[in-house]
Amino acid sequence: MPDIQLVIVGSIGIDTIETPTEKREGILGGSASYACAAASFFARTGMVGVVGTDFPSNYVDLYNHFGICQEGLQTEEGKTFSWSGVYHENMDDRDTLDTQLNVFEHFAPKLPASYIDVPYLFLGNIHPSLQLDVLNQVSNPTFTLVDTMDLWINISREELDAVVAKVDMLTLNESEARLYTDQHHLLDAAPALLAKGPRYVLIKRGAHGSVLFSSSGDIFIIPAFPVRHVNDPTGAGDSYAGGLMGYLAQQDDIREDTLRNAMMYGGITASFGVEKFSLERLKEINRADLDDRADTFRKMVDIP
Repeated sequence: MPDIQLVIVGSIGIDTIETPTEKREGILGGSASYACAAASFFARTGMVGVVGTDFPSNYVDLYNHFGICQEGLQTEEGKTFSWSGVYHENMDDRDTLDTQLNVFEHFAPKLPASYIDVPYLFLGNIHPSLQLDVLNQVSNPTFTLVDTMDLWINISREELDAVVAKVDMLTLNESEARLYTDQHHLLDAAPALLAKGPRYVLIKRGAHGSVLFSSSGDIFIIPAFPVRHVNDPTGAGDSYAGGLMGYLAQQDDIREDTLRNAMMYGGITASFGVEKFSLERLKEINRADLDDRADTFRKMVDIP
């Protein structure tokens, strides 16, 4: 395996998902699965996560299909993390029906030696103490992105603050940004988030795209690529972040114009992912498909 350009740390799960049109049981999920698959179109990607001894071999084969390095994938005695949820008609809101942490409950991410000097690092949505542990294991990465959620904002804010102070970019959604800062307007929330230490804050807005706030004062707004049929929105945010970080790692350049293109490719990758369940759609495409859709997107947003 050539040198790893990007390491992604996150959850790996076996999901049961019900949408208004279909129910699927026992499908591959987890933030690391989506993000690593999305990043693999751009850069050599290493995975850090944990699965149980029940983890299906065909899902290992699927990781191999994407060329994901699994040197950081731990297998522990027991069952793999599982999640079950049902989506509302709007495909934005969902209800969690069941969560079984299983081996993920005692997950302690350990980076193999080949990952220590990784230039690009994405810390998926796991407990901030685990994110801190990973940050303490790496050696001066070029660019680090961290994701979080309302749970950690509510119960582990001090540890989350410590993580955010050490990374280059924080990503979260609109409601999480408001919760974290007690500011309703994003133009007020973003400066409060930047004051915590990161150079960039990326606010995800789902089907409405995303907004990048820079410590330099710049703001960049990008729409989402319009998708006619959304079959499974699970993991869209992770696919977005994985595509973004994969593009940055490929370019090995973190200037703001590169970041803007990375946001576009993150959104393009996610737009494919939601067209089918789990990683099924991403398995069907290649980099040329992403580039074709990116060309279409550029024409959509071009202003003479």
